[in-house]
Formats: sequence, C-alpha cells, structure tokens
Amino acid sequence: MTLLPARIMAALLLSLAAALPARAAIDIEEVTSPGGITAWLVEEPDIPFVALELRFRGGASLDAPGKRGAVNFMTGLLEEGAADMDAQQFAQAKEALAASFSYDVGDDALAVSARFLSENRDEAIDLLRASLVEPRFDTDAVERVRAQVLSGLASDRKDPDDIASRAFDREVFGDHPYGTSYRGTAESVSALTRDDLVAAHLATMARDRLYVAAVGDITPEELGPMLDRLLGDLPAEGAEMPGEAELSFDGETEVVPFATPQSVAIFGQEGIDRDDEDFFAAYLLSTILGGGGFESRLMDEVREKRGLTYGVYAYLAAKDHADLYVGRVASANDRIKEAVEVIRDQWRDLAENGVTAEELEDAKTYLTGAYPLRFDGNGRIANILAGMQMDGMPIDYAATRNDKVEAVTLDDVNRVAAELLDPEALSFVIVGQPQGF
Repeated sequence: MTLLPARIMAALLLSLAAALPARAAIDIEEVTSPGGITAWLVEEPDIPFVALELRFRGGASLDAPGKRGAVNFMTGLLEEGAADMDAQQFAQAKEALAASFSYDVGDDALAVSARFLSENRDEAIDLLRASLVEPRFDTDAVERVRAQVLSGLASDRKDPDDIASRAFDREVFGDHPYGTSYRGTAESVSALTRDDLVAAHLATMARDRLYVAAVGDITPEELGPMLDRLLGDLPAEGAEMPGEAELSFDGETEVVPFATPQSVAIFGQEGIDRDDEDFFAAYLLSTILGGGGFESRLMDEVREKRGLTYGVYAYLAAKDHADLYVGRVASANDRIKEAVEVIRDQWRDLAENGVTAEELEDAKTYLTGAYPLRFDGNGRIANILAGMQMDGMPIDYAATRNDKVEAVTLDDVNRVAAELLDPEALSFVIVGQPQGF
C-alpha cells in the first residue's frame, strides 16, 4: 500500500465513522485480557477502522512536590520520539500508517486517543506502544516542547479568562494540586530536568489506574492480546493519589485588576458527588439555572432581559477530589456589577422558590433528546465509554441514563434546590476593571 492511498482511505473512513447514526442503544461488552487488563468494547465491523481510548487516573495531580507542570510537560513529549525513532521518524511512521494519536492531560487524568485502520492495526499498536512505554525524552525535543509550554504560559498571563481561573482555583482549593495550574509556572517548567520527566512518566502511566475503551472493527478475542501487547510493559503501580480537596467558598467577590474593557467573572459554590442519589435532580436543576442554552434562567435574566452579556452559564463540575457548581460570565466593566447581582438573585430565588413544572419538563426534553446525539461515531463512543468507566458508571448506563432523568420529580428538584444552592457561599472572582466593587 502506498502512502497516498492510505491517507485518502483514512480520511474517508474517519468521515464515515463520524457520520454513523447517532445512537445511545449500543452493545457494550467487557473484555479482560489474558494479562488482566479490562476494557469496554463496542464491535462495529462495518467499517475497517478502530478507535481506542486510554485513561490514566491521576493526571497532573500527580506532579511531585516542587515539580508542578512535569506531567503536562511529559505528556507533550510522548510523540516526540520513542524507542529507536526520533521525533521526525516517529511522525513519519505514524503518517505512513495513516494513524492518528493524541495525548492530553488535565487535573484528574492523562488521556491517549488512537485511531487506525484495521489493516494497519498491528503496526499502529506497536508504534503507539513505543510512545507509551519507551518515550525517548531527547534533549532537543525536551527543549523544543519546553519552549512551547513557556510560550503558552506567557500568553496565559495576558488572558483574563486564564487569570480568573487561576485566581478562582487558588482561592477555592488552597494548597491542593487543584489550586495551581497543571501547566506549572515559568519558573517551575524552566527548572524541570529530564529525570523529572522520566519520574513523571513512571508515576502517571501505570496499569493500576488504567481505563480502556475500544470501538470498531475488532473482536473480543483480538482485543485482549492486543491490550497486553500495548500496555503489559507499563509499570504495575504509579504514584499515590492526592487526598480530597478542602473547599473554601466565603461568599465574597474578589477583584483582580487587569486592563481590559470587559470584565470576566468566575463564580461557584460546593457541588454534589456523582454517586449521590440526588445527582440527577441536581443535574436537571443545573440545566434549568445555568445550562441548556437560551432556555436557562441565567441566560434569560442576564442576557435576554437586561443585555448584560453575550453568554452566561453554570454547571456541575465533579472532579475526582472535589465537587463544585461553577459558572462564568463576561460583561462590560460598568455593567458587571449588575450581572453579578442578577446571578446572586437567581441563585437565591431558585433556592427559596424552586423551579416550575414547565421548566422541569423542558429540561428533561432537552437532556434526553441531546444525549443520543453524543454517540455520533466510533471515536466519540470510545471517549464516552472511557469516561463512563472513570466515573464508576455501570456498563448499562448508556441504556438507562435517560430513564434516570425521566424519573426525577418536581418535588425532587425543588428539595435539592433548597439543599444544594447556597447563595451565602456563592463566591465570585472578577478580572478586569469592574465599577462598583
């Protein structure tokens, strides 16, 4: 097979996979490899293509003390040379196979996504394995990626959204790893050595925190041995997970001065655990208050009625070691105070008076109708399955999720609104030159 047809075929198959009918009624099978690696599989033999998702729990929260940014830096190097290939040779090998690999990290997980043709599966898996098990961390690659990270950090220092996020996290999480950016600082990233990157790799990418999902043209009998070949040589255990975060929400408004005509505000309070029996009631409440596009209370009151912003939203953010209910709004410096007051008023109104039956039915229609649309291709399905495993959901969750939404009553939502929403604790961080504070 020559290079050009492989690339054309890959583009065609990726587009076909993305165009598969949206469906939440998928047949998920749990597969355990001979070596003991568990994966969720959805067989889709119609297109000769496989999507593979890997998640390593812990992510950037596993940075060693004084080494903030090491896991993020290390992740950026995984495809910058592996085994006997330097960065250019690795890129050429991947292109020749018409394969796609991506590596990403956040506070709670390091994610690896792979897409490859069935006919190139063995070669693609060998190449992916090299990047996961035998990254080189060559000096030239290290310095190139370091420069990219430092450039991004310099840009972030001029971004009101990033400044607000960092200030909010610092106030809420304190000394927990969540309290600082997982990308580190210019000082911490500049000081990281190759040994630090090797240590971050060993701490993060281990089998005891691994979740796997595969969707496409592969059978259970093929998937098991493939996983052992791909992942069996990773360390059995990684670094210890951080403890629970102690959250601080004082109900105050912190202003971070920054020269900009529009202020950015991040706001929040404590949220609810994903495993709580009232989670779906809280999810519907969150949709009514700050989600669901133009139908939400905040969008109606802050944008539609008063024209204070182009957009405002709030959502439940369930992290591994903290549960939050957070939101964001941006408004002109002379109008942000009014926007904050309206948000506080809506928070209090829902806590005291709840939602209407019509609002609840509209939210149910939105959530149950939108959910199947997420399952719109092999890659998206694999991504969802990996996330389901990390969240501890049962294997039949995709089939039962909408039933759980429909089962929530008006009394459930209004009880949870009174218990969850805490106007006195709702805290704001505003970046800009807001008037009236």
